Amino acid sequence: MDNKISISNLNFFYGKAQALYDISLEIPEREIVAFIGPSGCGKSTFLRTLNRMNDTIPIARVEGDVVIDGKNIYAPGVDVVGLRRKVGMVFQKSNPFPKSIFENVAYGIRINGIQSSKSDLADRVEKALRDAALWDEVKDRLTTSAFGLSGGQQQRLCIARALAVQPEVILMDEPASALDPIATQKIEELVVELKQTYTIVIVTHNMQQASRVSDRTAFFMLGRLVEYNATQKMFQNPDEKLTEDYITGRFG
Repeated sequence: MDNKISISNLNFFYGKAQALYDISLEIPEREIVAFIGPSGCGKSTFLRTLNRMNDTIPIARVEGDVVIDGKNIYAPGVDVVGLRRKVGMVFQKSNPFPKSIFENVAYGIRINGIQSSKSDLADRVEKALRDAALWDEVKDRLTTSAFGLSGGQQQRLCIARALAVQPEVILMDEPASALDPIATQKIEELVVELKQTYTIVIVTHNMQQASRVSDRTAFFMLGRLVEYNATQKMFQNPDEKLTEDYITGRFG
């Protein structure tokens, strides 16, 4: 299995405060990698280094390499807009635009100029909604406001919006943390299905979720990577005592 993303010796700073310490790991193509660890341990910060989302923070500074498909995304002259099209992001809180369901998904297609015609745009919107397992629920109300959808549907709409621009990697920052169990299950099933096409990195506080959906799990603690292993091994027989204590809840 080829690695889609290789991170080596990554350090991250907010001003003088260091948030991540010397992180190195490989993310294989078309696998799901879960990041777990207590709040404030650097999971989301690390996730955001993978598509340079932290660039929007003036005092943020990165050292080390993040290589995607053989190219260091922090090299001079990298097209950050192109990078973020390739490495899509789904946030913890669903954030639909104040537009129709159709326009939410069409937005990225339009600004990236991917569509060749009106019918091509409609086809692409439909495909993204199908890929996000939402089409059958919304196909008769595409012109209505996205805010009329349930929380779980809004989150799948945001996933459809990310998929519409044909990314290769999808970053998900606790995509189900605000959802009820049934909506969460739908998102989990969707994530597992999407792995056939995409490389997925998911931050989750929910251990069961990590064990259900991911191929590999990375456990972070105080800005350091404690352990990175096949998920099954990590949850049944971790290499590190600290990992075991965290997973079993013997940890305060």
